[in-house]
Amino acid sequence: MPGSPDDWLIVAGDVGELMSDIEWALTLLRDRFAQVIWVPGNHELWTVARETGPARGVERYEQLVMLCRRLGVLTPEDPYPVWTGAGGPVRIAPLFLLYDYSFLAPGAANREESLAIAYEAGIVCTDEYFLHPDPYPSRQAWCSARVEESERRLMEVAGDLPLVLVNHWPLVRRPTEVMTHQEFAQWCGTVRTADWHTRFDVRTVVYGHLHIPRSTVYDGVPFEEVSIGYPREWRRFGLRTDLARRILPSGAGARP
Repeated sequence: MPGSPDDWLIVAGDVGELMSDIEWALTLLRDRFAQVIWVPGNHELWTVARETGPARGVERYEQLVMLCRRLGVLTPEDPYPVWTGAGGPVRIAPLFLLYDYSFLAPGAANREESLAIAYEAGIVCTDEYFLHPDPYPSRQAWCSARVEESERRLMEVAGDLPLVLVNHWPLVRRPTEVMTHQEFAQWCGTVRTADWHTRFDVRTVVYGHLHIPRSTVYDGVPFEEVSIGYPREWRRFGLRTDLARRILPSGAGARP
């Protein structure tokens, strides 16, 4: 629940896999917070057999954006909003960047070798079956287009206000180094964003995807991993009390 009627909520992806579930969840959150900001995770982008529509790739993402706009939820396709509450003003930049397999598996020299190592180990992301890049020829091509567009937009606002960058996948590889299965890192981001937190005036980076909720600092910039995880993970590790973690300022402000 929000701490005050003015709280914003940052949702860093993986709300659900079916449009109906995503709409239900975002509607609930929108009704409780002054503003909800959403970025897609890989699960929202899946096209699964239980889905009522056949949309894939960019078409599915565009449908998700249309759903959010109908609900009044901000997305990576909207102008970056400015938080003027406690810890502000800062500009919040929701991003959709995907991954390009450049977080290579240990021992791999290129994407092909990295994927081969993952398949041999049996550590393969379900994206390979359900996350389609249409009309792009590959997920890495879609990632490249998203990185270029996001970089252009960030450069347009650079030097204006400090930024809070929000992306489902971590912007740097270092958070993945604590993962048990290093073969999975290739589905977790791109090396092309490795300097964004220092290149731009970034106050905080918010991400999810890894299911390893924690607060870290890289090059003096706070990184917040805000995954809630699956019920099976709650049963194993316990459900955190800070499901809505405060981002600004260091314990009071916008909440993801």
